[in-house]
Amino acid sequence: MAPDPWLSLYEATSHLAQDIAENIHEHNRYLRNGENPAKLNMTVRHQMHNLKEKISQLKQSLLRAVSMHHITQLEGDRRQNLVDELLTRERQMQATFKNDGTEPDLIRSSLMARGGTQGVSNPWLMEEPEETRGLGFGEIKQQQQRIIQEQDAGLDALSAILSRQKQMGHDIGNELEEQNEIIDDLTNLVENTDGKIRTQTRHIKIVDKKSTSCGMLVVIVLLLIAIVVVAVWPTS
Repeated sequence: MAPDPWLSLYEATSHLAQDIAENIHEHNRYLRNGENPAKLNMTVRHQMHNLKEKISQLKQSLLRAVSMHHITQLEGDRRQNLVDELLTRERQMQATFKNDGTEPDLIRSSLMARGGTQGVSNPWLMEEPEETRGLGFGEIKQQQQRIIQEQDAGLDALSAILSRQKQMGHDIGNELEEQNEIIDDLTNLVENTDGKIRTQTRHIKIVDKKSTSCGMLVVIVLLLIAIVVVAVWPTS
């Protein structure tokens, strides 16, 4: 399995920082002995420039890995602590180099920690979380991939829920439109029916008036007939 590029870059950067610490220590020894450290000055300045660039690359690569969920947030925090330690070492070595001779505890401890071919201190010696304790790089990567897959599954489920809610919203909107059309039809029907009732009521009133007039005419005619009969009827 191919090594993690970020961890490889971090290891190379740590080695470079250790080399710079050794050169600064040698530079300061030259100064104390009254020797000319001009060559070491050029070497240290060049190494410090490279160290700053490598730390910047580590920061940018870590930011991309965290933002794209290539690593867990816990692993991102652990790596950020490693970068912060490198930044602290870089600032202190820069200050030591400019002060010409004073060596802080960080430089001395870095030199003492490097015995023979032991190299830089192992970044994995820091306290490891329970989730990854005892796991190799491959197993940690598989664990991270499982976490990413679970997050993807959760996002898919959320997307499905939102899609169903969106469809329900469309269905409710369509049903409301149909109900509004039915209400409009009922309103038109009621208005038409009311108009017809008013028309029929006017017709009934007219007919009622005509019926009343005809009844009175019949009564008058009957009275006239009675008067005529009485007038022409012979008296005894």
